[in-house]
Amino acid sequence: MTTTHAPDALDDPATDPFLVAQEAAEHIAAASGVDRHDLALVLGSGWGAAADLLGETVAEIPSHEIPGFSRPTVAGHGSTTRSIRIERPDGQVRHALVLGSRTHLYEGRGVRRVVHGVRTAAATGAEAVVLTNGCGGLHPSWKAGTPVLIRDHLNLTATSPLEGATFVDLSDVYSARLRDLARTVDATLADGVYAQFPGPHYETPAEVRMAGVLGADLVGMSTTLEAIAARHCGLDVLGISLVTNLAAGISATPLSHDEVIEAGRAAGPRISALLASIARLV
Repeated sequence: MTTTHAPDALDDPATDPFLVAQEAAEHIAAASGVDRHDLALVLGSGWGAAADLLGETVAEIPSHEIPGFSRPTVAGHGSTTRSIRIERPDGQVRHALVLGSRTHLYEGRGVRRVVHGVRTAAATGAEAVVLTNGCGGLHPSWKAGTPVLIRDHLNLTATSPLEGATFVDLSDVYSARLRDLARTVDATLADGVYAQFPGPHYETPAEVRMAGVLGADLVGMSTTLEAIAARHCGLDVLGISLVTNLAAGISATPLSHDEVIEAGRAAGPRISALLASIARLV
């Protein structure tokens, strides 16, 4: 009989996080009636409406009922996990796991909790994951509401989801194949390097300039740790950022979380349709 771990079990170093992910996958299979999910999506700020456009919702599960998950604490983030039946353009049917409940590093719940969603996705059988976020842009030409493909990242959190002597090649962490596929839906999609800061405070103008010198085009507080964990699990990764504001020092106005939510709301219908169209091809 499987032992079900509470969310805080991931805080115990003696607990195998992959065992908790397997228990979460078993819970999702039992609750949804879907034995295997082919694709996973993590919906960040502004991207939540895409779940309604992907296809038929087979099951909607309160995330905090799934082993290892807990209720979200950030405004603009969902609290459910959905199993969705997707019909591809070629008629093939696939199932997507939509993770609406994301844990951020700044919540203080530990790195294991941050990446538990992608590890669970891999345990359900997923072969690819789409990671989305709302972020600050370093290029004035990228106005609020601009979607940008992530081609590489800078992990500036000073931590990793990998434990012990675990070495993973990250030279192709974001799949070029999936970026090319995304551009078959929208050929105008730009790409860039995403830098994750630990948060929860926004970056200073000096930090944004530093990130730019290091090669960043986008700055935010999520995604890179999930991408590392996803590659460790063998998942192909497609990263898409929504520029919700110009970064500090580039923006003429002070930054606020309300601005992020409003920009996501305004761009929601357009980017949700874009994401749904891409996901049907992945």
